[in-house]
Amino acid sequence: MNQVLIDGPSEADTTFIFAHGAGAGMEHEFMAVVAKKIAAHGIRVVRFNFPYMVKRSEDGKKRPPDRAPKLLEHYQEIIATYGSKHTVIGGKSMGGRMASHLSEESRVVGIACLGFPFHPPGKPEKDKGEHLAHIEKPTLILQGERDTFGNRAELESYPFSSSVSLVFVPDGDHSLKPRKASGHTEEDNRQLAADKIAAFIVEVCQ
Repeated sequence: MNQVLIDGPSEADTTFIFAHGAGAGMEHEFMAVVAKKIAAHGIRVVRFNFPYMVKRSEDGKKRPPDRAPKLLEHYQEIIATYGSKHTVIGGKSMGGRMASHLSEESRVVGIACLGFPFHPPGKPEKDKGEHLAHIEKPTLILQGERDTFGNRAELESYPFSSSVSLVFVPDGDHSLKPRKASGHTEEDNRQLAADKIAAFIVEVCQ
């Protein structure tokens, strides 16, 4: 049984399927806040839990993410069940990376990723974004400037395909949170991310 949460108009033509990261599920505060901010633009936002997170919600036991094939299969089921006339997929960290591997799904018109995990912190040699050099669907990546999974200095010369748009979030870490001394706020960065995603969704769904 799929667990989902839906924000925004229930019958909208445009849907954003928003996958969670590795360590926290669809109800995490970051996911809830960003989903509601995107939905405020009149977009239907569908959050869901991957199978391992469903089990965690049932028994409270932390467990590592499922293997990629299982994650991708579940994501495809969500697209088939909850996609609409225009469907954009994406997610936070691992969820966004999984979405980027489903770019050839026929119902998907675009991909939006928040904090893409290009590599484990401190291990830039373990690159997980090579496929982004060849992706053909419009793809938006919102990355904190200080993200330890891929920061601004590392990504400004990264070999993206022409379909990828990269937007840096001011002084943001992997959760887009800035340092107080930066003059930016977490609220502003979340709003920026949601507004950028909403504008991207509207553009690719026209």
